[in-house]
Parts: sequence; C-alpha cells; structure tokens
Amino acid sequence: MHGSNKLVLQTQRGVSLSGLIFVLALAMVIAMLGLKVAPSVLEFNAAKDAIASAKKLDGTVQAIRASFDKNADINSIEAISGKDLVVSKANNETHISFAYRKEIKLFTNVSLAINYAATTDPSGELPEKTETASK
Repeated sequence: MHGSNKLVLQTQRGVSLSGLIFVLALAMVIAMLGLKVAPSVLEFNAAKDAIASAKKLDGTVQAIRASFDKNADINSIEAISGKDLVVSKANNETHISFAYRKEIKLFTNVSLAINYAATTDPSGELPEKTETASK
C-alpha cells in the first residue's frame, strides 16, 4: 500500500508555486505596459484619422490646420496641434503629415519613448518640417 502512494506522487504534474508567482508577475508587467501605452496609441490613431479628414477639405493651409484643431478638440488629441502639421503639395495634391515623440512614465525613473509619425502621402514618405505649401 505504501508503494502505490509513491507511484501516484511521481506521475502527478502541475505548476509549482514559484512558477505560478513568476507567470503572474510577468502577466502584471505586460498588463501594466498595455494599460499605459493604449491611450497613446488611441490618440495617435485619432490624429491619423484627423489628418485624413482634413485632407478631404483640400483648402488652404490655415483651413486644414483649423479643421485638424476642431477634430483634435472633439477627439481629445493633446500630443499635437494644427501648427505641428506639415502641409506640402506634390503633383497638384496636398499631403499632410506629422511626427512627434511621446514619453510614457512607467514607474520611478523608468520611461518608455515612442516615436509616432503619419502622413497622407501614399508613398509614406514624410517631408521635412520646413516644407509647407499654401494655396
């Protein structure tokens, strides 16, 4: 009878307590990172949608920037404003782009820096900040 208990204990499998603590700690770190980064990504996507909407306006540089600012007010875009947009003209078509860096504080003196950039140019190339066009 005593020998059969040994056989049962040798075949049992499972997660040890230290393994469970490690997996839970890793899951918490990933969740914390995700919860801190998600608002920044949502803001970037809203800014991309705002420049696409402003491009449809196809007005002057000031009108495009004003349209972006109105959209930014509605969608709570605080990282950039209309004055940060680069409006350029190529092949009689207006392109709008922006680029910015977002620093997210994680804990104490540890931060995560993300560089965001978007453009309405189908080639995906970002013009220099100094290039602006007016109609």
